Amino acid sequence: MINSFRRLITFFSAYIGTMKKLVLLFLLLFPLLTFSQEEAWVYFNAKANEQYFIDNPLMMLSQRALDRRNTQNIALDFKDVPINQNFINTVSAVSGIKVMAKSKWLNAIHVRGTQSLINSLKNFGFVAKVDFADKTLNTTNKIVATSKAVELQKSDLKKEKTVYAYGGSAVQVEMLNGQLLHQQNYTGSRKIIAVLDSGFPGVDKVLPFKRLRDNNQILGGYNFVKRNDDIFSQDSHGTFVLSTMGAYVENVLIGTAPDASYYLFVTEDVASENPVEESLWVEAAEKADSLGVDIISSSLGYTEFDNPAYNHNYSDRNGTSTFISKGAEIAYSRGMLVVVSSGNDGGTKSPYMGVPADAPSVITVGAVRADKTIASFSSIGPSFDGRIKPDVMAQGEKTVVSDENGSSIFLSGTSFSAPIISGMLACLWQAYPDKTNQEIKELMLQSATKYTAPDNQYGYGIPDFILALNKGVALKSDKTVYYIAYPNPTSDFVAVDFPPSFNSGTVLFYSVLGQKVLEKKVDEIHAKFSLESLNRGIYFYKIESESVSKSGKIIKK
Repeated sequence: MINSFRRLITFFSAYIGTMKKLVLLFLLLFPLLTFSQEEAWVYFNAKANEQYFIDNPLMMLSQRALDRRNTQNIALDFKDVPINQNFINTVSAVSGIKVMAKSKWLNAIHVRGTQSLINSLKNFGFVAKVDFADKTLNTTNKIVATSKAVELQKSDLKKEKTVYAYGGSAVQVEMLNGQLLHQQNYTGSRKIIAVLDSGFPGVDKVLPFKRLRDNNQILGGYNFVKRNDDIFSQDSHGTFVLSTMGAYVENVLIGTAPDASYYLFVTEDVASENPVEESLWVEAAEKADSLGVDIISSSLGYTEFDNPAYNHNYSDRNGTSTFISKGAEIAYSRGMLVVVSSGNDGGTKSPYMGVPADAPSVITVGAVRADKTIASFSSIGPSFDGRIKPDVMAQGEKTVVSDENGSSIFLSGTSFSAPIISGMLACLWQAYPDKTNQEIKELMLQSATKYTAPDNQYGYGIPDFILALNKGVALKSDKTVYYIAYPNPTSDFVAVDFPPSFNSGTVLFYSVLGQKVLEKKVDEIHAKFSLESLNRGIYFYKIESESVSKSGKIIKK
């Protein structure tokens, strides 16, 4: 019995020892088993029928997209031409290779497969190079020189007066003087914002978005993760984000661009963190461009992934290294504004912004508290190559948002400061539809509190959008804005410019009760009027001549 017991002990000891070895072996092999599939971008060296597409632009872009290009004198080029589908089909036919996304701008596809299979794609004559997400694998690239829908229809009719009851959202709007643009009927009308996020549950049902639905301001969307039209599900982060721009519940929450129109794109897969999300983001940005979108607003940023080999080091955040930042730069070059959150790593050992917040032309937005001090979590700059980041700041701590049930809640993150700025940019651009994206961006920066002394915590500071509006009127440009009184607000006088063909007319000022309080005759193309006799408040003006009748609103300080 004793010997049998000893033999049993010996057996279990050997068994346990063997199991320990197996467990250790499994732990050593687990990363290899988990990440045997690599992520990579395969770049092509040509496109098909380039001249045909350049000669037939409506095959590539909507009329609204072409109009945006024409307004900003942006020519069509190689990047606009569709990617060669035959190349994609050839790669897809390789057993073990899965095509995850595509980009015509970068003439590349995102693939998933083993390292050896992906490397074998370099043997195709149309492949220029392969970039692995794991940068340590990029040592033997073959380099080959490369060769080169829906229309928005909204009424132009202006309401006589726009005074919103912002409720709890007043602070986040008024911090930017956004209410003053709204009071002049600059509420985002005729501007389109594409929101790239993780899902929009409740937007199709709950009260805060009813106004958007009733006015057909949600123009459509697409789920790039699932490759279907299911946008009103998944994670509710996109719902929170959209509400800061488009929600409308009086005395509770009113967004910064309640009259803008929106496309909703799902590019973020909350179930995992993988570089393919960067590729889906670029694909969605290309779709936004083709639809004629004015502003891309995205509260997404990337630094770390499930596979640590794919992580972006600080040295990668130079505006030119990552796939998503390259795409963001191209989006800006197409005439759109690109607004992104700086990130929420400000209180960590690596406090720098993620990507694409590092891209030079992107408007990177950090977060402040209601008292305008920086939120401790707000990611900072500079970019690795030394540029100022973030660009501007807005409220991101205890921001009022709507959840998927329609309830008003407080949330914190640069995820919310970025869309607040996006909405205000839509309002500013509505006021100056003939200005370029660069001009609108510059007007905003020049209005910010630290414009003359920016730093890498606050960037250029907190924008003042009424100051930006007034600067737009005052700045000399090739396209003078006629029949608009400026500066606005004003303390003692206003001026109005008239076209060279103007002969004479009358400018009348009315109180909010409709009483005429001032009348001036005009017979010159640059007229200046004293308002010293008027008390502080809001006045409406009307300009009348033989051929023109224009009206507007002025604020006397």
